[in-house]
Amino acid sequence: MTQTTLRNIHRPRILIKAAQIGALQYKRETNLRQILRCVTLPKHTTAVERLAAQENALEEARKTGEASYSITRHISILAALLAEIRFLPDHVR
Repeated sequence: MTQTTLRNIHRPRILIKAAQIGALQYKRETNLRQILRCVTLPKHTTAVERLAAQENALEEARKTGEASYSITRHISILAALLAEIRFLPDHVR
């Protein structure tokens, strides 16, 4: 998922705004480890792929009204995704 792809996704404005605020406070060492539940941090491209997959699953859960859906987790993952995309080389974006 790249910045171009991010422009094409449709999420509630409040969800995107909360994620943008969260991305400003993003600490890769802490936040990414917690979100991906990993010991060794992956490369930025791998992190973006994994975060995008988790975000897509959460979006499906949100749309279908699953009881297990967590808006807090959704915002955290979107914030991490926005932050990680900033680290990608220009040719990958």
